[in-house]
Amino acid sequence: MAITTSFGRCAATFLLCLPAAALAQVQAGPGAWSGNQTWGADSVNGGNLGGYFYWPASQPVLGGKRALVLVLHGCQQTASGDVIDSGSDKGFNWKGVADQYGAVILAPNATGNVSGSHCWDYSLSNHNRASGHDGVLLNLVSRFLGDARYAIDPNQVYVTGLSSGGGQTMVLGCLAPDVFAGIGINAGPPPGTTIMQIGSVPSGFNASTAASKCTAMAGAQQGKFATQLASVVWGSSDYTVAPAYGPIDAAAMRMAYGGSFARGATVTVAGGGSNTPYTDSNGKLRTSEMAVTGMGHAWPAGPGGQNNHFVDATKVDYPAFVMDFWFKNNLRASRIAAPVMTACKASVAGNAVTVSGAAVDAAGTISSYRVVLNGSTAVNDAAAGSGASFSIGYALANGYYSGTVTATDAGTGQTSAPCTLPQFLVGPAPALQPPAGLKAGNASASSIALSWSAATGAGGYNLYRNGSKVTPTPVSGTSHTDTGLAASTAYTYRASSVANGVESALSASVSASTSSGFSCSTVTASNYAHVQEGRAHDSGGMALANGSNQSMGLNNLFYTQTLAQTSAGHHVVGNCP
Repeated sequence: MAITTSFGRCAATFLLCLPAAALAQVQAGPGAWSGNQTWGADSVNGGNLGGYFYWPASQPVLGGKRALVLVLHGCQQTASGDVIDSGSDKGFNWKGVADQYGAVILAPNATGNVSGSHCWDYSLSNHNRASGHDGVLLNLVSRFLGDARYAIDPNQVYVTGLSSGGGQTMVLGCLAPDVFAGIGINAGPPPGTTIMQIGSVPSGFNASTAASKCTAMAGAQQGKFATQLASVVWGSSDYTVAPAYGPIDAAAMRMAYGGSFARGATVTVAGGGSNTPYTDSNGKLRTSEMAVTGMGHAWPAGPGGQNNHFVDATKVDYPAFVMDFWFKNNLRASRIAAPVMTACKASVAGNAVTVSGAAVDAAGTISSYRVVLNGSTAVNDAAAGSGASFSIGYALANGYYSGTVTATDAGTGQTSAPCTLPQFLVGPAPALQPPAGLKAGNASASSIALSWSAATGAGGYNLYRNGSKVTPTPVSGTSHTDTGLAASTAYTYRASSVANGVESALSASVSASTSSGFSCSTVTASNYAHVQEGRAHDSGGMALANGSNQSMGLNNLFYTQTLAQTSAGHHVVGNCP
């Protein structure tokens, strides 16, 4: 490969990219919730800590590294049934803000069966960092911090939760202020209260009581309270956890933080929220208190979230609110901006290709540009240039190419978001190839989703079912859902590429079958009603879901669960998948 270099403007530009934002370049995730994970054993409550995590494909927005958010469900809830996205709703509604901020989300399930309702053990009197729910959750955070793939910034670790998860959030914020830069307490009883006191504040208990418990738990880490943030939210119509605990939680955290605070003006938050901010003596926003008008005991998920089983999608979008609060006011993370690629371009003259670009760097000087080209002649040039702009030439073999350009700061080491070089052709066009990687995805009783990898030079794709073309015109993207199919039927698919009226040969085939047509349904009722109506059965006073035998808590009128019937006679706790 021959390289020639000259700085300045290229004479003939035919490709140009202007990136949307300056983000640090870290490894992209799959942009989907993981399968159920097993993370660590709980010797106190029993079982292994399991759950799910979301690793976004988007880049982080603060300091070039990702934030980590630990999200804790409430009693009678599960991560799979209520927190993460399902086929019909977005659960607690974390995926959107995770994509927006490039943050990793952890959604664990409470180990054991505390209080017979899958609660977190916030009400213990002997919290410590090595055992019980405190220990397994801190170990989980440590696992992700220690894995370089996720690029977690230890100064951007947060925790939030509902009900017992809200109480556990406050416990973790108090126990490990060195770990958590911000907390988000939702209807959480404070330390020093018992599970029998959730409905009303006991006589003599106040913010000072909770603050004393909080600072005692922190021990030698009390100094870290100076840079922690706390958001508290509750429903004005919560008849499970007393709304009066909300202001107590916030006031207790301010006492733990120390110093004087000024109360700001109460402002309206979309969806019925009424938020009051408090700033410290340095003018830094440290706590917020939000009452949600008319909301009961629920996680305020906002539009698109789940709207049952203690999740409310009709009011405030709390994930969006609390992420904005944490990110704008974080007192620990670096706010030095990464370089910004302002332009990149490629010019072709025969087999000579000139790649050039420019960037700005608020932190100092750009030490290097990296050019990556994918094609017949692979290029990964980490020293393509430096300074405000660059231009470099490559001698490339015939074929289609695509690539990126990034800029790195000399002092901070931060790297810009990639500026994308769209596909370009060197030399004559090669023979058109069929798309690779044809695969079947989700199937219903009448449809099958298919996807494939892009073929170089293709302008569109045709799809064939059992030898007959099913796309009247070529599909422009790399996915298609075939509809109007018969239930419980197997089909075979192949695909071709199309460019300038020319169609390639057909790809390798893939087979898939439609489902039986059974429609999953959910019922929310008391455990007693579920047993009486045949969706569950009694075992030693506990209600178990028929088919899955999942524990639902005590068999009485006071425990409510949502059961999904996923097949004939088979019920699971939570919503339909």
